[in-house]
Amino acid sequence: MKQLVPLVMGLTLSGYVGAVTAAKSELDLNDHAENSAVSNAENASESQELTTYQRYQQWLNKMLLELGADGQFNPDKGVDWSVMPGPFYTPEKQFGIGVSAVGLYLPDEDSTSQPSSITINGFGSINGAYGVALRNANYLAHDKYRVFLDAEVMDSPDIFYGIGMDAGRNNARVNYTRRTYAASAIALMQVLPNTYLGAGVKLSQNEASKVESVDPDKPWQGDTLAMFPNKQFSAGVTASITYDSRDFALNAREGRLLKLDYTHFSTRLGSDNPFDRVSVNYSDYYSSTSFDGVIAWQALVQANFGDVSWDQMALLGGADALRGYEQGHYRDRNMLISQVEYRQPLAGRHGMVYWAGVGTLSDKISNLGQEKWLHTLGVGYRFEIKQRVNLRLDMGFGNGESGFYFAINEAF
Repeated sequence: MKQLVPLVMGLTLSGYVGAVTAAKSELDLNDHAENSAVSNAENASESQELTTYQRYQQWLNKMLLELGADGQFNPDKGVDWSVMPGPFYTPEKQFGIGVSAVGLYLPDEDSTSQPSSITINGFGSINGAYGVALRNANYLAHDKYRVFLDAEVMDSPDIFYGIGMDAGRNNARVNYTRRTYAASAIALMQVLPNTYLGAGVKLSQNEASKVESVDPDKPWQGDTLAMFPNKQFSAGVTASITYDSRDFALNAREGRLLKLDYTHFSTRLGSDNPFDRVSVNYSDYYSSTSFDGVIAWQALVQANFGDVSWDQMALLGGADALRGYEQGHYRDRNMLISQVEYRQPLAGRHGMVYWAGVGTLSDKISNLGQEKWLHTLGVGYRFEIKQRVNLRLDMGFGNGESGFYFAINEAF
């Protein structure tokens, strides 16, 4: 539009003024052409002087912007998305590609509350394994109401050693293919400052196939494969109370979380096994002007009572709970985990994380802590793809095991 205005004005003028304007425009065009030629020559010279690393940085920055990884949050976009792909390799899944995506949004244009989020983690591998997990957190009406929705579909190789710490250490490894369909929903209402009460439902179905023991001649401790059925369906209702003063749930710098959940799995709801679960999650976050970064600490307890199926046992390991151990290697009725992280910011959007953690299992809640403990140490790299939303690459080391993790958002 700015280029059209002088043209229209020139056409409405006449005589001498029109001639002068036309002549001046021609001179300006000639000057512009000369300046453009000089500028193009300078740019060409500069591009020739760029190193291979500089050209790589230019390409990388352009690609990150196209993927939405701009390090910012723009609520005017509705849902402000960022998508990050990455390769992985595990002995079970073999080589594959994982894709993590996060979308931030304000559901009711409430700029005072933290953004709501949708997180999607998916993978596919050359041996046909695939999985997609979705987590949706909604903060509504100035954070007076919260709604959390989770869903997962997966068909992938998995492992089973039996139930208990001794089984995980001594039993033969069992490989199988696990197909999972799971969903949960919970709604919370604020009743006191930072305090919420709520209720929800949990549904899951796990199907085991291609069950094969790596060493069938090795004796098992306690449980046998007879308790390892082909299909298991669980359905339960949850009551929850939460105290949450964190400044941003996806990557807190200060505040704390204390969350107590009680879930009743009932045959009246269609569950194959009746049992109860109590989970307690305490997380604390501390930052100070005396040092850069954040110190984060978590203690997590899960206790299961009743006829608990093999797939609903508490699990040590994985990308969130005791990184460095393969999820499914250690499982039992009750679990206790504690882990601490130092989250160090670096220049720009880069950062590092260093952590240590311990965890144990037991068959009875009264015995929790009496079994041997598993330990983990690890280091991770962080890159801010959205405002305070990190892509994480973690390497964890356990007792004779290690694990590499690619995901979005912090472990806790």
